[in-house]
Amino acid sequence: MSDDAGSELFGSYEAELKLAQADLNQKLDQVSELSGEPRKAAVRQAERSLEDTTDILDQMRIEKQNIPSSARSKVNQRFRNFESDIDGAKRRLKTLSSDRKALFGDRYRDDPEDGPVDPQLEQRQQLLSGTDRLDRSSQRLRDSQRVALETEDIGRGTLADLHVQREQIRHTREGLLESEGYVDRSVKTLRGMARRFVFSWR
Repeated sequence: MSDDAGSELFGSYEAELKLAQADLNQKLDQVSELSGEPRKAAVRQAERSLEDTTDILDQMRIEKQNIPSSARSKVNQRFRNFESDIDGAKRRLKTLSSDRKALFGDRYRDDPEDGPVDPQLEQRQQLLSGTDRLDRSSQRLRDSQRVALETEDIGRGTLADLHVQREQIRHTREGLLESEGYVDRSVKTLRGMARRFVFSWR
């Protein structure tokens, strides 16, 4: 990959990350305004948005290595700013997720002496936790499939380029061989003319 292509691809990831950050911040704002079941659903959406944002940042971390060293210092500074913003979003989401009073409403008890534990609530918490893990696993699987398909497309493109280059080399070699044949025939013709010229002067 050329340096210009690397810079262009990094810029594309950067634009994509800004959109993902805006979506994440919007979802975090929604979480802070909700409570109970709607809040838990909003937290799950924010977690998925955070995973998408982190994936894009990881792609940028890889891609910035393809940028020329002369321009990499500015890119590194922008990258560190993005890292700092995402770390802040992670901390904010963790704070919002740990507010169990807001998540479970009046049924949540900080002190067991405040009342008996609701078995249905505990079962629901376990179910939600299992659903969250399943959602994250499914998202990681989809991401892996996407990367595999992109890698396959790149591989096919590389093979096609190699095939074209091989054909070009073959045509060039055939042209050189044909030129050599012309040269050999020209040399033989000149030698024959030279011998006839010499014999004609004897």
